[in-house]
Amino acid sequence: MVLIKEFRVILPISVEEYQVGQLYSVAEASKNETGGGEGVEVLKNEPYEKDGEKGQYTHKIYRLQSKVPSYVRVLAPASAFNIHEKAWNAYPYCRTIITNEYMKDNFLIKIETWHKPDIGNQDNVHGLDPDTWKHVEVVYIDIADRSQVLHKDYKPEEDPAKYKSVKTGRGPLGPDWKKELPQKTDCPHMCAYKLVTIKFKWWGIQNKVESFIQKQERRLFTNFHRQLFCWIDRWIDLTMEDIRRMEDQTKKELDEMRVKDPVKGMTANED
Repeated sequence: MVLIKEFRVILPISVEEYQVGQLYSVAEASKNETGGGEGVEVLKNEPYEKDGEKGQYTHKIYRLQSKVPSYVRVLAPASAFNIHEKAWNAYPYCRTIITNEYMKDNFLIKIETWHKPDIGNQDNVHGLDPDTWKHVEVVYIDIADRSQVLHKDYKPEEDPAKYKSVKTGRGPLGPDWKKELPQKTDCPHMCAYKLVTIKFKWWGIQNKVESFIQKQERRLFTNFHRQLFCWIDRWIDLTMEDIRRMEDQTKKELDEMRVKDPVKGMTANED
Protein backbone atom coordinates (compact mmCIF):
# COMPACT_ATOMS: atom_id res chain seq x y z
CA MET A 1 0.00 0.00 0.00
CA VAL A 2 1.30 3.43 -0.95
CA LEU A 3 1.03 6.53 1.23
CA ILE A 4 -0.90 9.43 -0.34
CA LYS A 5 -1.41 12.92 1.02
CA GLU A 6 -2.75 16.10 -0.56
CA PHE A 7 -1.11 19.34 0.56
CA ARG A 8 -3.05 22.54 -0.06
CA VAL A 9 -1.01 25.74 -0.17
CA ILE A 10 -3.09 28.93 -0.30
CA LEU A 11 -1.32 32.05 -1.53
CA PRO A 12 -2.12 35.77 -2.00
CA ILE A 13 -0.90 35.45 -5.58
CA SER A 14 -2.73 34.84 -8.86
CA VAL A 15 -2.37 31.61 -10.81
CA GLU A 16 -0.73 33.59 -13.63
CA GLU A 17 1.77 35.28 -11.31
CA TYR A 18 2.65 32.01 -9.63
CA GLN A 19 3.89 30.45 -12.88
CA VAL A 20 6.81 32.89 -12.97
CA GLY A 21 7.29 33.01 -9.20
CA GLN A 22 7.53 29.24 -8.93
CA LEU A 23 10.19 28.90 -11.65
CA TYR A 24 12.21 31.81 -10.24
CA SER A 25 12.11 30.36 -6.73
CA VAL A 26 13.03 26.84 -7.89
CA ALA A 27 16.14 28.22 -9.59
CA GLU A 28 17.15 30.24 -6.52
CA ALA A 29 16.46 27.40 -4.08
CA SER A 30 18.57 25.01 -6.18
CA LYS A 31 21.61 27.20 -5.57
CA ASN A 32 21.12 26.95 -1.81
CA GLU A 33 21.10 23.15 -1.99
CA THR A 34 24.23 22.72 -4.09
CA GLY A 35 27.94 22.46 -3.32
CA GLY A 36 30.73 20.12 -2.29
CA GLY A 37 29.84 17.40 -4.79
CA GLU A 38 26.18 17.34 -3.76
CA GLY A 39 23.11 19.20 -4.85
CA VAL A 40 21.26 19.67 -8.13
CA GLU A 41 22.40 18.84 -11.65
CA VAL A 42 20.13 19.86 -14.54
CA LEU A 43 20.35 17.30 -17.36
CA LYS A 44 17.48 18.54 -19.53
CA ASN A 45 15.23 21.59 -19.67
CA GLU A 46 13.25 21.66 -22.91
CA PRO A 47 9.72 22.01 -24.34
CA TYR A 48 7.67 18.84 -24.80
CA GLU A 49 4.39 17.83 -26.41
CA LYS A 50 2.78 14.42 -25.90
CA ASP A 51 -0.80 13.15 -26.13
CA GLY A 52 -2.16 16.67 -26.45
CA GLU A 53 -0.22 17.92 -23.42
CA LYS A 54 2.31 20.73 -23.93
CA GLY A 55 4.79 22.25 -21.52
CA GLN A 56 8.36 22.23 -20.27
CA TYR A 57 10.20 19.01 -19.43
CA THR A 58 13.08 18.91 -16.96
CA HIS A 59 15.32 16.09 -15.79
CA LYS A 60 17.47 16.73 -12.74
CA ILE A 61 19.69 14.67 -10.47
CA TYR A 62 19.78 15.42 -6.75
CA ARG A 63 22.82 14.11 -4.87
CA LEU A 64 21.61 13.91 -1.29
CA GLN A 65 23.76 11.58 0.80
CA SER A 66 24.16 14.07 3.66
CA LYS A 67 20.43 14.80 3.74
CA VAL A 68 19.00 11.35 4.46
CA PRO A 69 18.58 9.78 7.92
CA SER A 70 21.58 7.92 9.35
CA TYR A 71 19.59 4.67 9.64
CA VAL A 72 19.22 4.73 5.84
CA ARG A 73 22.82 5.75 5.08
CA VAL A 74 24.26 2.71 6.84
CA LEU A 75 22.11 0.36 4.75
CA ALA A 76 23.03 1.51 1.24
CA PRO A 77 26.00 2.70 -0.86
CA ALA A 78 26.53 6.38 -1.63
CA SER A 79 25.19 5.92 -5.16
CA ALA A 80 21.80 5.02 -3.68
CA PHE A 81 21.27 8.65 -2.71
CA ASN A 82 21.34 10.00 -6.26
CA ILE A 83 17.72 10.87 -6.95
CA HIS A 84 16.34 11.44 -10.45
CA GLU A 85 13.56 14.00 -10.83
CA LYS A 86 11.60 14.17 -14.08
CA ALA A 87 8.99 16.89 -14.32
CA TRP A 88 6.37 17.78 -16.90
CA ASN A 89 5.20 21.34 -16.38
CA ALA A 90 2.00 21.80 -18.39
CA TYR A 91 0.93 24.70 -16.22
CA PRO A 92 -1.50 25.04 -14.45
CA TYR A 93 -1.05 21.26 -14.14
CA CYS A 94 2.37 19.86 -13.22
CA ARG A 95 3.58 16.31 -12.68
CA THR A 96 6.86 15.28 -11.07
CA ILE A 97 8.23 11.73 -10.81
CA ILE A 98 11.17 11.04 -8.47
CA THR A 99 13.01 7.71 -8.74
CA ASN A 100 16.20 6.04 -7.65
CA GLU A 101 18.27 3.70 -9.82
CA TYR A 102 19.49 1.68 -6.83
CA MET A 103 15.99 0.85 -5.59
CA LYS A 104 14.40 0.73 -9.06
CA ASP A 105 10.67 -0.14 -8.84
CA ASN A 106 10.76 -0.21 -5.03
CA PHE A 107 10.97 3.59 -4.75
CA LEU A 108 8.74 6.28 -6.20
CA ILE A 109 7.62 9.77 -5.27
CA LYS A 110 4.94 11.24 -7.50
CA ILE A 111 3.82 14.84 -7.04
CA GLU A 112 0.86 16.05 -9.07
CA THR A 113 -0.16 19.68 -8.72
CA TRP A 114 -3.17 21.63 -9.87
CA HIS A 115 -3.02 25.40 -9.45
CA LYS A 116 -6.53 26.77 -8.99
CA PRO A 117 -7.88 30.33 -8.44
CA ASP A 118 -9.64 29.46 -5.18
CA ILE A 119 -8.97 29.24 -1.43
CA GLY A 120 -8.40 25.50 -1.22
CA ASN A 121 -12.06 24.50 -0.91
CA GLN A 122 -12.25 21.96 -3.74
CA ASP A 123 -12.13 18.27 -2.98
CA ASN A 124 -10.51 15.66 -5.22
CA VAL A 125 -9.32 18.07 -7.92
CA HIS A 126 -7.06 15.28 -9.19
CA GLY A 127 -10.02 13.05 -10.02
CA LEU A 128 -9.08 10.00 -7.97
CA ASP A 129 -11.55 7.15 -7.73
CA PRO A 130 -13.76 7.45 -4.63
CA ASP A 131 -12.19 4.52 -2.80
CA THR A 132 -8.68 5.94 -3.20
CA TRP A 133 -9.76 9.49 -2.33
CA LYS A 134 -11.31 8.50 0.99
CA HIS A 135 -7.88 7.30 2.17
CA VAL A 136 -6.10 10.53 1.19
CA GLU A 137 -5.13 12.80 4.08
CA VAL A 138 -5.59 16.50 3.30
CA VAL A 139 -3.02 18.82 4.90
CA TYR A 140 -3.35 22.62 4.81
CA ILE A 141 -0.15 24.67 4.80
CA ASP A 142 -0.36 28.23 6.13
CA ILE A 143 2.71 30.14 4.92
CA ALA A 144 2.21 32.80 7.62
CA ASP A 145 1.99 30.35 10.52
CA ARG A 146 5.41 30.24 12.17
CA SER A 147 4.44 27.16 14.18
CA GLN A 148 4.53 25.15 10.93
CA VAL A 149 8.21 26.02 10.44
CA LEU A 150 11.07 24.18 12.12
CA HIS A 151 13.20 26.40 14.36
CA LYS A 152 16.34 25.75 12.30
CA ASP A 153 14.49 26.68 9.07
CA TYR A 154 13.14 30.01 10.30
CA LYS A 155 14.46 33.20 8.69
CA PRO A 156 12.95 36.57 9.65
CA GLU A 157 13.47 37.92 6.14
CA GLU A 158 11.42 35.00 4.76
CA ASP A 159 8.50 35.37 7.16
CA PRO A 160 5.24 36.35 5.37
CA ALA A 161 3.86 37.54 8.73
CA LYS A 162 6.53 40.26 8.69
CA TYR A 163 7.19 40.89 5.01
CA LYS A 164 5.53 43.68 3.02
CA SER A 165 5.96 43.85 -0.74
CA VAL A 166 6.97 47.27 -2.03
CA LYS A 167 5.82 46.58 -5.59
CA THR A 168 2.46 44.93 -4.85
CA GLY A 169 1.60 46.22 -1.36
CA ARG A 170 0.82 42.67 -0.21
CA GLY A 171 1.70 41.59 3.31
CA PRO A 172 2.39 41.32 6.12
CA LEU A 173 -0.03 38.41 6.43
CA GLY A 174 -2.02 38.53 9.67
CA PRO A 175 -3.53 35.59 11.60
CA ASP A 176 -6.79 35.71 9.60
CA TRP A 177 -5.30 36.51 6.19
CA LYS A 178 -6.79 33.44 4.48
CA LYS A 179 -10.31 34.23 5.72
CA GLU A 180 -9.96 37.82 4.49
CA LEU A 181 -8.75 36.93 0.98
CA PRO A 182 -12.16 36.45 -0.69
CA GLN A 183 -13.26 39.93 0.45
CA LYS A 184 -10.13 41.68 -0.84
CA THR A 185 -10.61 43.10 -4.32
CA ASP A 186 -7.00 44.33 -4.54
CA CYS A 187 -5.33 41.00 -3.77
CA PRO A 188 -5.55 37.87 -5.95
CA HIS A 189 -5.47 34.39 -4.48
CA MET A 190 -4.91 30.78 -5.47
CA CYS A 191 -4.29 27.32 -4.11
CA ALA A 192 -1.66 24.77 -5.12
CA TYR A 193 -3.19 21.32 -4.66
CA LYS A 194 -0.19 19.00 -4.35
CA LEU A 195 -1.01 15.28 -4.37
CA VAL A 196 1.99 13.32 -3.08
CA THR A 197 2.20 9.55 -3.57
CA ILE A 198 5.02 7.69 -1.82
CA LYS A 199 6.16 4.13 -2.49
CA PHE A 200 9.15 2.78 -0.58
CA LYS A 201 9.51 -1.01 -0.39
CA TRP A 202 12.31 -1.95 1.99
CA TRP A 203 11.53 -4.55 4.63
CA GLY A 204 11.80 -3.29 8.19
CA ILE A 205 11.88 0.45 7.51
CA GLN A 206 9.18 0.97 4.87
CA ASN A 207 6.58 2.74 7.03
CA LYS A 208 9.20 4.81 8.84
CA VAL A 209 10.78 6.06 5.61
CA GLU A 210 7.45 6.74 3.88
CA SER A 211 6.38 8.88 6.85
CA PHE A 212 9.77 10.61 6.87
CA ILE A 213 9.47 11.48 3.16
CA GLN A 214 5.96 12.89 3.59
CA LYS A 215 7.20 14.93 6.54
CA GLN A 216 10.05 16.28 4.40
CA GLU A 217 7.68 17.11 1.53
CA ARG A 218 5.54 19.17 3.89
CA ARG A 219 8.66 20.92 5.17
CA LEU A 220 9.85 21.67 1.64
CA PHE A 221 6.45 22.94 0.49
CA THR A 222 6.19 25.20 3.55
CA ASN A 223 9.66 26.72 3.29
CA PHE A 224 9.52 27.05 -0.50
CA HIS A 225 6.23 28.96 -0.56
CA ARG A 226 7.26 31.22 2.30
CA GLN A 227 10.32 32.12 0.23
CA LEU A 228 8.29 32.53 -2.95
CA PHE A 229 5.99 35.09 -1.32
CA CYS A 230 8.81 37.00 0.37
CA TRP A 231 10.75 37.12 -2.92
CA ILE A 232 7.78 38.52 -4.84
CA ASP A 233 9.45 41.88 -5.52
CA ARG A 234 12.32 40.02 -7.23
CA TRP A 235 10.15 38.12 -9.71
CA ILE A 236 6.83 39.97 -10.12
CA ASP A 237 8.09 41.97 -13.12
CA LEU A 238 9.82 39.07 -14.87
CA THR A 239 8.55 37.46 -18.09
CA MET A 240 8.79 33.80 -19.09
CA GLU A 241 11.61 34.79 -21.46
CA ASP A 242 13.48 36.25 -18.47
CA ILE A 243 12.92 33.00 -16.58
CA ARG A 244 14.32 30.80 -19.38
CA ARG A 245 17.45 32.95 -19.57
CA MET A 246 17.78 32.74 -15.80
CA GLU A 247 17.42 28.95 -15.87
CA ASP A 248 20.23 28.66 -18.43
CA GLN A 249 22.50 30.79 -16.26
CA THR A 250 21.51 28.86 -13.12
CA LYS A 251 22.47 25.55 -14.76
CA LYS A 252 25.98 26.87 -15.39
CA GLU A 253 26.27 28.15 -11.82
CA LEU A 254 25.03 24.84 -10.35
CA ASP A 255 27.63 22.88 -12.32
CA GLU A 256 30.37 25.11 -10.92
CA MET A 257 29.02 25.09 -7.35
CA ARG A 258 28.83 21.29 -7.11
CA VAL A 259 32.57 21.16 -7.73
CA LYS A 260 33.76 24.17 -5.74
CA ASP A 261 31.56 25.09 -2.81
CA PRO A 262 31.01 23.35 0.54
CA VAL A 263 27.68 21.66 1.00
CA LYS A 264 24.87 24.08 1.76
CA GLY A 265 21.21 23.71 2.54
CA MET A 266 19.02 21.59 4.75
CA THR A 267 20.06 18.45 6.57
CA ALA A 268 17.55 15.77 7.38
CA ASN A 269 16.06 15.11 10.80
CA GLU A 270 17.25 11.83 12.28
CA ASP A 271 13.90 11.04 13.89
